[in-house]
Amino acid sequence: MVCIRCQIVVKSELEKLGLHFTDVKIGEANIIGNILPKQLDKLDAALRKSGLQLMDNKKSILVEKIKNVIIELVHYTEEQIRVNLSDYLSEKLNYDYSYLANLFTEVKGITIEKFYLTHKIEKVKELIVYNELNLTEIAYKMHYSSVAHLSNQFKKFTGLTPSHFKKLKNKRRDTLEEV
Repeated sequence: MVCIRCQIVVKSELEKLGLHFTDVKIGEANIIGNILPKQLDKLDAALRKSGLQLMDNKKSILVEKIKNVIIELVHYTEEQIRVNLSDYLSEKLNYDYSYLANLFTEVKGITIEKFYLTHKIEKVKELIVYNELNLTEIAYKMHYSSVAHLSNQFKKFTGLTPSHFKKLKNKRRDTLEEV
């Protein structure tokens, strides 16, 4: 689950099955009591219809948690982390960063850093499309050291300068699920 709509779908499906839960967060649901195998199968089928799936593999679950922490950090948090991303992830997930990095690369085929930067660029695209902030404000909001740094990274990832991207009529952005 990487978006609020996903959380709503999960809550709805849990309620339809009569399952009680304390919390549904991005990437996990805390269910009260035991789930019967039949209920689990029904939940899995219902979630798959919505493009979601249950995860029971511990490695896959941890990779999803890494993704969710990064998505939360980039798309839903305004404040800048005060430590390196590696330290932030280690602290947040209670695992050694080298284990997290190796696992993530093994499962996703890209590095955590590339995943993080890809999401930052998608957020920058969003801010450019909204046209409410200038590049200096976007660079500041996204915690780049300068507009030049933002522009260089943007061009590296998209092949376009931010100003050229802004001029395009069909501004192509990826959904969070596609990134």
